[in-house]
Amino acid sequence: MLKLIYLCKSATQRKDIQKVEALLCETDILTKIYRDVEQRFAGIDDLAHGWEHVNRVYQLALYIAEQEGANCFIVGTAALMHDLGRTVPQSDTAHHADISADLAAELLKTYQVPDDTQEEILHAIVAHSFSRDIEPRTLEACVVRDADRLDGLGAIGITRWAITGTIHRYAQTRTYHPTDPFNEQHTPDDHSYMLDHFYSKLLKLSDSMTTNTGRLLSQRRTLFMHSFLNELRNELEI
Repeated sequence: MLKLIYLCKSATQRKDIQKVEALLCETDILTKIYRDVEQRFAGIDDLAHGWEHVNRVYQLALYIAEQEGANCFIVGTAALMHDLGRTVPQSDTAHHADISADLAAELLKTYQVPDDTQEEILHAIVAHSFSRDIEPRTLEACVVRDADRLDGLGAIGITRWAITGTIHRYAQTRTYHPTDPFNEQHTPDDHSYMLDHFYSKLLKLSDSMTTNTGRLLSQRRTLFMHSFLNELRNELEI
């Protein structure tokens, strides 16, 4: 009976029904991927790059996608899986973004995501990385990259900086340079001085935003980071 009603609809109505069905299917897939990825991160003891980070990037990415008119399914799926490579033992030769894309490709096949959609999702995953330095070629990839970089800014960015600097520090790492803490005279060296990471990466993130929404959000968060550095300067000068 339902099939007969569908056949009796006009071409425009049938297209509308198909769009709704496709949206429901994508929503179902995204919900399952969300649960799957959350489970994979359950045992990951990295507060800066674990599930909390992934979930924030996911929420940010969907917000930016809505503002910019990007495909929310591609954006949401890529955002959820952009750091899957961190859920497996790290390789000395392969970048975590490439490993993430490989793991994502395996997962997407189980949900029978169309090949062209898979390609866009995988590109967004690989292009999100700051160190990989791959230019995003789609709006969706731009959105995911901006969302990931936004999570490195503001109060959250400072929190993640402190966590990462503590967990992944080298034996010689100090909090800041003893005579030039704010990087006014020496080349940034965040292996030796944690605070140098602001100047080697974090304060540059705002300039790398590729969407209008990302730029607006990053400006406010970057201003907060400058306020933090100014307060730190005041405290060190007492």
